[in-house]
Amino acid sequence: MWEFSTEPEYQEKLDWALSFVKEQVRPLEVLGVSRDELTVLEEPLKQQVKDAGLWAAHLPPDLGGGGMGQVKLALLHEILGQAFYGSEVFGNMAPDSGNAELLALGADEEQKQRWMYPLLDGRMKSAFSMTEPGAGADPTLLTTRAVLDGDEWVINGHKWFTSNAPTADFLIVMAVTDPDADPHRRASMIIVPKGTPGLNIVRTVGTMAEPCEHHLNWSTGDAEVLYEDCRVPRENIIGEPGDGFLLAQKRLGPGRIHHCMRWIGMMQRAFEAMCERAVSRYTHGSYLSEKQTIQNYIADSAAQMHAARLMTLHAAWKIDQVGVKDSRVEIAMIKYFGSQVLFDVIDRSIQVHGSLGYSCDLPLELMYRQARSFKIVDGPDEVHRVTVARKILKGYEPRDVPTEHVPTRQVEARARFAEMLDLLSGNR
Repeated sequence: MWEFSTEPEYQEKLDWALSFVKEQVRPLEVLGVSRDELTVLEEPLKQQVKDAGLWAAHLPPDLGGGGMGQVKLALLHEILGQAFYGSEVFGNMAPDSGNAELLALGADEEQKQRWMYPLLDGRMKSAFSMTEPGAGADPTLLTTRAVLDGDEWVINGHKWFTSNAPTADFLIVMAVTDPDADPHRRASMIIVPKGTPGLNIVRTVGTMAEPCEHHLNWSTGDAEVLYEDCRVPRENIIGEPGDGFLLAQKRLGPGRIHHCMRWIGMMQRAFEAMCERAVSRYTHGSYLSEKQTIQNYIADSAAQMHAARLMTLHAAWKIDQVGVKDSRVEIAMIKYFGSQVLFDVIDRSIQVHGSLGYSCDLPLELMYRQARSFKIVDGPDEVHRVTVARKILKGYEPRDVPTEHVPTRQVEARARFAEMLDLLSGNR
């Protein structure tokens, strides 16, 4: 159980990770190199992470990970969020980390040997191909079809925002394999290797977080993909037909914890920049730190960050105790709460920095654009709010008279204490 302290042995690892991220990983952000050059520069850093026993820490030891549990992972991801390339250097960059977990859950041994272990070693890249132009937050609306033809799946469909597709060695596509089944049993996950005929990467979709010609190449892009009579072997299905939705949920649940803790690392970085600016900038007769509005920014940010961090660690703890399924409310709450706190803290930091914060001379403008995407990815905040509200409301029943109706309560209370009230009346 995590009781607001960390075991000394693991704290040493966290201390090393924090120093390593700040001194070795952050400098990669300002080199202005290409994606291929960045990959070369990251290799010796990745080896240091492996030597420290922190590589792909989200997986169990038998798969090359740390087997730490979600609380320890959350504490590590808080540190990784303080550098744009932190997750990449530590072997848990989305979507590779989630795909590795998905393969660990559903793949057979042959699939693990061919796809998962090279992915874990960093020798392969992967993509997750689920979102469609007409099916984003609701995977039951997917139209991409995979039809069994002899010993092959024939895939046809239109996907977009397929993360990592431009550089992936293989894609995991979610496609409908049984349109007549229950809505949550219609789809399956199928591996599609790069270069498969009928797999067509149409374009890389520019976003607020990564315009096509941005100065910091922090991801490999989200792509629009067409599957046109794309044929793959029957054995490329992960798990059983109809397991797609279940695998997707298992993949996304713990991943949201990791995202939220990385957000806390990012907001901490923005917060530190804001505080530094506040004690450094002199204007209108005093330092910014002496002005009440700026003090309010700092105090409110500190409180929000503290709340988001505790909520996230509690959700991680609950996953460790009872699993993802019984932690859905806590996971959903941190997703929409954490994304808003991140947005608020970065916004205040930009405001305190003025035009400098708005410029590309500081990383705040990129953080701001990234933060906006977090209210959409992994399910829009509104969907998570619905999940929380529905779960909570199941514990209530409709009543003609409100439970707290004072006149009704008064009648019931007087009936319950009637004898004592009579005695009290007689003593007056």
